[in-house]
Amino acid sequence: MAENFYMGTYDVIVVGAGHAGCEAALSSARLGLRTLIFSINLEAIALMACNPSVGATGKAHLVREIDALGGEMGINIDKASIQSRMLNTAKGPAVHSLRMQADKHIYHIEMKKVLERQKNLDLKQGEVVDLIVENQTVKGVITKTGALYESKTVIIATGTFLKGRIFIGEWSYEGGPSGLSPANDLSENLKNHGIMLRRFKTGTPARVDGKTLNYDKMIEQPGDKETMPFSFMNDHLHKSRVSCWLTYTNKDTHSVILKNINRSALYGGQIEGVGPRYCPSIEDKLVRFSDKERHQLFIEPEGLNTDEVYVQGMSTSLPEDVQEKFYRTIPGLEKVKFIRPAYAIEYDCIDPIDLNLSLEHKKLKNLFCAGQFNGSSGYEEAAAQGLMAGINAVHKIREKEPFILDRSEAYIGVLIDDLVTKGTNEPYRIMTSRAEYRLVLRQDNADLRLTEKGYKIGLISDERYEKFLTKKKLIKKEMDRVMTTYVSPTDINLFLKKYNSSPVKNRVTLLELLKRPEITYNAMSEIDKNRSEIDDRITEQIEIQIKYSGYIEKQMQQIEKFKKLENRKLDPDLNYSKIQGLRIEAQQKLMTFKPLSVGQASRISGVSPADINVLLIHLEKERRKNQR
Repeated sequence: MAENFYMGTYDVIVVGAGHAGCEAALSSARLGLRTLIFSINLEAIALMACNPSVGATGKAHLVREIDALGGEMGINIDKASIQSRMLNTAKGPAVHSLRMQADKHIYHIEMKKVLERQKNLDLKQGEVVDLIVENQTVKGVITKTGALYESKTVIIATGTFLKGRIFIGEWSYEGGPSGLSPANDLSENLKNHGIMLRRFKTGTPARVDGKTLNYDKMIEQPGDKETMPFSFMNDHLHKSRVSCWLTYTNKDTHSVILKNINRSALYGGQIEGVGPRYCPSIEDKLVRFSDKERHQLFIEPEGLNTDEVYVQGMSTSLPEDVQEKFYRTIPGLEKVKFIRPAYAIEYDCIDPIDLNLSLEHKKLKNLFCAGQFNGSSGYEEAAAQGLMAGINAVHKIREKEPFILDRSEAYIGVLIDDLVTKGTNEPYRIMTSRAEYRLVLRQDNADLRLTEKGYKIGLISDERYEKFLTKKKLIKKEMDRVMTTYVSPTDINLFLKKYNSSPVKNRVTLLELLKRPEITYNAMSEIDKNRSEIDDRITEQIEIQIKYSGYIEKQMQQIEKFKKLENRKLDPDLNYSKIQGLRIEAQQKLMTFKPLSVGQASRISGVSPADINVLLIHLEKERRKNQR
């Protein structure tokens, strides 16, 4: 075997250039450290191997938070957007979620440009096959060609490439997403270094020729007329340029699938990995929801300069001949021609409970992990972890405290805490229902929550920070005006009648009027003659803060209680077996997880409220003992 040869030294090496890897590399480079990012193929940079979109419920919150901290995903999707829609607008602002259809090729090209032009960042095509480890500390990486690179930290963000295996019906073969090569050697060597791996599975629908579809038989899904950018850096976004289309499966579709379900790799027993609960294959849907007569499908363009379209909702591991047969039972797809068949993919990942909240591995020092390698699913979840891993790799090198967001501060905090503290038995997906404090953690106020933190870290420029401070001042100024501007009954009762709102007998402030559900800020322009032109994002904040003030106040009180437990710190080396009254299960779980706070301990599965009380009593005894 040929000897390895030295090729350079870096502060941070990132393995993988998907959505997690890009954010990790950019954050460390922008913070001034020499960074190297490896991609198994440069065409895989920011690859949209599945859905050509960014955002949607819960995920939009992550994108806005990434942007507020100085990440790239929001800026990049604004460049590549071909359709924009705000989801869940019939519900409250806590669950409003922006979703953008992307030109997947533009998304890849623009992100690659950003990487190439970033100071302190080197980009290389190559396959990392091993880590250099000394005394349980990672010192660098080795590539397949024998090149040895030393580094102070390494971030693994391998996505679904790690020992990837593709399944299409009875056929399976080693492969990565979109026909790219898998990374097999690294998987085996990680095990040799004591890293435990497991198998997860995901899948993607077929890409079909849009020219062969009959859109007259489908329901058009146009983009919003008034589009909103993802990035707080952008004031405007170009109009939606394409429509998506809605159609449905039917009894004939289901009949073809069920007759051939034994030929599915999933139901034929070939797939060992656990798949995502919230993005099931079509055969899974028919088995789990057998009472449903139809399932909706969205036809989504993959870009402006291609006829390929993505059939959302039709992920499958059935053979190609069966795929084509049941696709053609669907209205509008009767003459469909396939460009790329659907497939399932199995891959190796770690159990995230082996990570600290900083995303550093508990056993191997200076090794950080991000994205689907941590057991999550989705571009947005990956990018959020990549950003945090990149920041914390820098902090580790500079001997700073880890940058950790808790569950009351960001969806990113919910995501990482769920993974690290609770673990996951299936590919994890963020949802608004996972966030206890979602009324405070809205997508619209991510910049108000996190830009200050991003600026202190060093990822927010002075120019951007000034823009943020100006926005805060304008919000406060207009809020003060609304609170102190009075209107009389004679001026407003006709207006109130128009909006089916109760008349008033005495003078009231504009704030009091705006608290009424039926009165909007824009509607009040009819009676508010002294207002000046204000950006929609500012009026949105004023309206939400006023209308939901009571609920927000209650949630802030809940957060205060939450913070008290989070601020009760625990020694990671605490010997729980010596604490009298702790159940044996709780002792074992706490010794395994090594929580950093009582709050984190309370969220560990198997640790009961009674155990937490025992722990609090122990801490109080220790405090008094130390005082004496």
